[in-house]
Amino acid sequence: MTVAQAPFSGRTAWARSLETPLRSFMRTETGSAAVLLAAAVAALVWVNVDVSSYERVWQTVLSVRVGGSGVSEDSRYWLNSGLMTFFFFVVGLEARREFDMGELRERRRLALPLAAGIGGMVVPVGIFLALNAGHDSAHGWGAAMSTDTALALGMLAVVGRGLPDRLRAFMLTFAVVDDVVALIVIATVYTDVVAIGPLLTAAGLFAAIVLSARLNVPHGPIGAVLGVATWVALYKSGVDPVVLGLAMGLLTYASPAARVNLERATDLFRRFREQPTPELARTAQLGLSSAISPNERLQQLYHPWTSYAIVPLFALANAGIVINGGFLARAFTSPITLGILIGYLVGKPAGVLGGCWLVTRVSRGRLRPPIGWAALAGGGSIAGIGFTVSLLIANLAFRGADLEEAKLGVLSAALCASLATWLVFRATALLPVGLRIRALLGTSEVIVDLAAPVDPDRDHVRGPAQAPVTLVEYGDFECPYCGQAEPVVRELLREIGDLRYVWRHLPLNDVHPHAQAAAEAAEAAAAQGAFWEMHDLLLEHQGALIRSDLMGYAERLGLDTERFAADLDTHAGAAHVAEDVDGADLSGVSGTPTFFVNGRRHTGAYDIDTLTTAVRTARARAAIAA
Repeated sequence: MTVAQAPFSGRTAWARSLETPLRSFMRTETGSAAVLLAAAVAALVWVNVDVSSYERVWQTVLSVRVGGSGVSEDSRYWLNSGLMTFFFFVVGLEARREFDMGELRERRRLALPLAAGIGGMVVPVGIFLALNAGHDSAHGWGAAMSTDTALALGMLAVVGRGLPDRLRAFMLTFAVVDDVVALIVIATVYTDVVAIGPLLTAAGLFAAIVLSARLNVPHGPIGAVLGVATWVALYKSGVDPVVLGLAMGLLTYASPAARVNLERATDLFRRFREQPTPELARTAQLGLSSAISPNERLQQLYHPWTSYAIVPLFALANAGIVINGGFLARAFTSPITLGILIGYLVGKPAGVLGGCWLVTRVSRGRLRPPIGWAALAGGGSIAGIGFTVSLLIANLAFRGADLEEAKLGVLSAALCASLATWLVFRATALLPVGLRIRALLGTSEVIVDLAAPVDPDRDHVRGPAQAPVTLVEYGDFECPYCGQAEPVVRELLREIGDLRYVWRHLPLNDVHPHAQAAAEAAEAAAAQGAFWEMHDLLLEHQGALIRSDLMGYAERLGLDTERFAADLDTHAGAAHVAEDVDGADLSGVSGTPTFFVNGRRHTGAYDIDTLTTAVRTARARAAIAA
């Protein structure tokens, strides 16, 4: 049913960020881009001021020995193949998260990022090989293929403000494919001699890691020891051990926090609150930690370190080249520099667009990019920033002057790709509004996260029944965050006339003892045609939800209080509440408030500006599909 909106309460709209691993990943990558750029600039300044001190630092030999065996390499190797293992571990974690919880959980959608990733590597490599045909430098084709996710997303935030979030999400999915293929290339093409004995040892140790993951053996000292041993065995075999990071990341599953685990964590904390002993403190800590999947815990632990320390250090160690007129004149006529520059600047966008177009054509439109073609072109051009993995492969493939030329190609490509992306989005902004929206958002179907579709005959609906956008909220009348989000919803309904709003119950009984009774009171009021009036009163008086309060609200609304009391006593509304809770569980909802916009889970802040943007984007997409 549709009920007229009540006047505003006058409370201040509250903004709180509901983070998802993908959003956190992207923000960390974006924020770290400035640090990465600063490190690259520092390397260039340092090497041009005092090249001898620069090389002396990174050629310092560090040795770790146990008995008669050990690893002895220069500091650049320890950084490139040691610390960068953690970087690729984070890449593996994100790849697994995308398979378990993200865009790729619907397996048929894997075709698009796979085609974009492979196309965006094959075309640049083809360009590099064409320009280096007949030269020994052709062996370095791997330096022209991989995208630097951190720097690309960071520069996208600078040159592409106001773009749909799905562009960044899609870029991340095909960049994951890009990184996986790049590491396979490192492990195979750029491994000269392989010692079979150590390689078999590494395989056996990795099998032990897989087995421990299958048996849910807790991560910690055992995993660390096995990981270090596997890294050393790979090093001894001749295979670059950096590939281990990706493999271990892919092993680590991701899943949403289950409500039963959250309730167990609440119970453990309550026990500690009643009896604050060290034993119960540890139990509560373990309970809280285990409520979140290992993938998310490890990303939170390692991602800031890789983004703000390891990758910038890598740039500092590898981006330094001595620049002068003679070098620039020679390099910009060199097939190595030109192969990398043109490969990234032309080949990357052509490969990404061509791969997506091919999948769209072959599937006869059933599979289309989740964004418009203009947004995809901008994503393809910004993917021409190779940097991290490109420099890593360049160090394996080249030496001396060739390496310097390759580095210049990588740095030049990053600068030119950023400028090209700005031009793409600047041109898109000049299009008429309707065409611009279609060019940025596209016409593909979105993944529906809401397991139980809205049913006007059972759901509580506010707003026009035929509105193009439906906002569903799973809420708890005793949850303070729901109370603070409620005026935001009211303002949305007032400002956006063609919006349908649905409230569904999710009483968090382990933390809100009166939430279930309040939800049943709302259903008792609904039986008398006053759900929304009761809804508003309950959220307005969240600290007064005992039975006498509920009876007072019924009397205030002029309800039949005897019938209302009987419904409370017999729990007449409990079945409806239970159905909502079951739907929340199927949709992976474990906290309140949780919003869905046209069936898609809203991940982010729910202040008025953020929700308005989400609703207007959904409305624009609905208009395109109409």
